[in-house]
Amino acid sequence: MDAEQIRELFFELAPVSVRRLFGGAGIFADGVMFALVADGVIYLKADAHNTPDFERENLEPFAYMRKGGRRAVMSYRRMPDRLYDDPAELKKWARRALDAAQRGSVGRKSSGRAVQNRPQKAKRARRCD
Repeated sequence: MDAEQIRELFFELAPVSVRRLFGGAGIFADGVMFALVADGVIYLKADAHNTPDFERENLEPFAYMRKGGRRAVMSYRRMPDRLYDDPAELKKWARRALDAAQRGSVGRKSSGRAVQNRPQKAKRARRCD
């Protein structure tokens, strides 16, 4: 699935952008990543509010293998296959995924001020003999 097909698929929700990520792609709306594509499969952002929808349909979370052979599970769930052919239903699921992504991003963005106002560690004076 290429970027244009993805933008076309989500046209009912909002203008989306697609950015390449680690062999897959992130799908963004309103500056927030609400879905990802891996191995041609779309996964939607899930949180406590919409995870029951995915669980009712036995939709697995996105997982990958980390270095050292540990399995990492992310908060994205496989999108139901029927949504590829149902724009109205896809819009509902995508809206809930975008809402989940926006809830998750609250407080993460920094204006840069917090970093600038952080107290500086005192530097040790060097002795020059």
